[in-house]
Amino acid sequence: MKKYLMMISCFVMLAIVCGCTTVYKAVVDERNVRTIASDDKIAVTVSKRFCDDETVKILDISADCYSGYVYLVGQYETGKQKNRAVKIARGVEGVKSVTTYLLPKKKGDLCGTSDNLAIIAKVKAKLIKDKEIWSTNIKVKSVQCNVVLLGISSSKGEIHKIINHAKSVEGVRSVKSFLKSVK
Repeated sequence: MKKYLMMISCFVMLAIVCGCTTVYKAVVDERNVRTIASDDKIAVTVSKRFCDDETVKILDISADCYSGYVYLVGQYETGKQKNRAVKIARGVEGVKSVTTYLLPKKKGDLCGTSDNLAIIAKVKAKLIKDKEIWSTNIKVKSVQCNVVLLGISSSKGEIHKIINHAKSVEGVRSVKSFLKSVK
């Protein structure tokens, strides 16, 4: 009986945490709730189709969506893989356009997964530390030690600060910003 009550408590806590995350996301995001839900549905649909596809590798290319605009970020082994990813994304209902930041895989590249993860963590830490930036709306990715910034910012000045923070992280080769300002 004790195990049963513990399991129910865990499920209730999980539901509360997941619900709070959704509410928090809706409050801090510049988009309305309907747009957020639509964007999430588009990104999940693209990712699921990547998983189901034999050509595209879900671990190599990720999909994000903001106001119907899909961003594919990652690396590819062949042109066929890259083209297939774009075709899949364009075929999802609600997609307005597809923008890519896809690099060919390099054999022997000194920038590995741990380097990319460290860069992401350092950039995020700088953004969180800067109290003038609303960092919850910014997604940071790293491909071959190149930083890719996605999301919505409150102003062009804030975007400039975000890019400078990313450029200041040791090991970053370049910074590509797909940030959009609401003002």
